[in-house]
Amino acid sequence: MERKNRITFLGKPVTLVGPELKAGDKSPDFILVDSDLNEVTLKDFNGKVKLISVAVSIDTSVCDQQLRSFNEKAASLGNGVAVLNVTMDLPFALKRFCSTAGIDRAKALSDFRYASFGENYGVLMKELRFLARAVFVVDAKDNIAYSEIVSEATHSVNFENALKAATELIAKGKAA
Repeated sequence: MERKNRITFLGKPVTLVGPELKAGDKSPDFILVDSDLNEVTLKDFNGKVKLISVAVSIDTSVCDQQLRSFNEKAASLGNGVAVLNVTMDLPFALKRFCSTAGIDRAKALSDFRYASFGENYGVLMKELRFLARAVFVVDAKDNIAYSEIVSEATHSVNFENALKAATELIAKGKAA
């Protein structure tokens, strides 16, 4: 499935590959690669709320800030939340960036090998083979509670809305 003109990159329309996921949808599986070249799937985060930050590349200022912000905020969310940052960057670059930037809570993961996250979550920019800037909040049962794909890939996500959605899921889990 292709969605033309759904977003822009530097003002130019691009095609997104995959479905348009929204709150209430089941979270699709994926195969990502961590900084030690291990494959990681959705099942690795079973039973946790997942805050999934999707960025174009950590080598841009907006993406750098996105990862740093979610890493900082993640500490206040507790151990019941997995904060994932997904890009097409190579695992070696992610490892270097995280060690230099002090990223210790968010998990930086790469979709370079299969592009399964990009295709399954509908954020793969066909013309560029980068991921569109987005954020997904997924509950402990793998249902999407919040979804945002930024209309211009060089702009920021709505941090407040994503964190609010994650905080609400945590509160529901403690009340249940």
